[in-house]
Amino acid sequence: MASARALHYVFKIGNRAKNIHFFREILGMKVLRHEEFTQGCDAACNGPYDNRWSKTMIGYGPESSHFVIELTYNYGVKEYALGNDFVGMTIKSTDIIDRATKHGYPVEKVTDGSHQAVLVSPDGYRVFVVAEAPAAGTDPVQRVALHVTDIVKSRHYWADTLALPLLDAGSASDKKLQLSFNNGKFALELSQLEQGKALDRAKAYGRIAFAVPYDEQPKIDEVIRAANGTILTPLISLDTPGKATVRVIILADPDGHEICFVDEEGFSALSALDPESNEALDKYIAKDPFQEK
Repeated sequence: MASARALHYVFKIGNRAKNIHFFREILGMKVLRHEEFTQGCDAACNGPYDNRWSKTMIGYGPESSHFVIELTYNYGVKEYALGNDFVGMTIKSTDIIDRATKHGYPVEKVTDGSHQAVLVSPDGYRVFVVAEAPAAGTDPVQRVALHVTDIVKSRHYWADTLALPLLDAGSASDKKLQLSFNNGKFALELSQLEQGKALDRAKAYGRIAFAVPYDEQPKIDEVIRAANGTILTPLISLDTPGKATVRVIILADPDGHEICFVDEEGFSALSALDPESNEALDKYIAKDPFQEK
């Protein structure tokens, strides 16, 4: 599926105010759209919760051209147990460390050659900062990394079965592999846990989303069924109040990482930039009866 476009990764958050401060004021991202829902999602978009929830898309540019973050907030759920499934998100920026220092936000300085600092979100998600400007035409969000228990099985699933493009095929002894998307602007990195160590997705587990042409979604269903893979949600249409309807299929890889394939046609309409979202989100946070002020 060389046509797959990487869209976003989902973080469940327990305190919207603290998280919006982190993503907006420290990381320097912009609120792109915000949506409120009165009940749980038929595709478990907000996890196994049948309650009021919200979705905030936040990033460095429009969803049509940038990999962004989806912040999922379940009203009344203040925190989620964090597992070891999510390794971190890598961002290139010359401003993040300075902004964090200005706001008194903790920064762990490192010199391992791959990045210069690590920041931890209010819910424990790690952000690796490469203190340099992204190349012209590229996205500041360079990659998202996930842990897997068997890199060979993961390569077979992601590269062979799903036919997603490998950036570096590597060898059977390698402990990491990267899949390249969005014309090389973004990479999904799979990194093997220490031998014998179990992968724990806990309650905070996320989901990565890709867009593919509408006609390709049934082919994904066929391929996964033929491979005896896991389909968490068969092809289903999802409505967003006042916005476009999209069709999705939700899979789980050998380690249970959730993968959403949404139709490009519907998602392009759904993900249009909403200039009123930033103000709307602030209003919802201000009147949230469950939120610590």
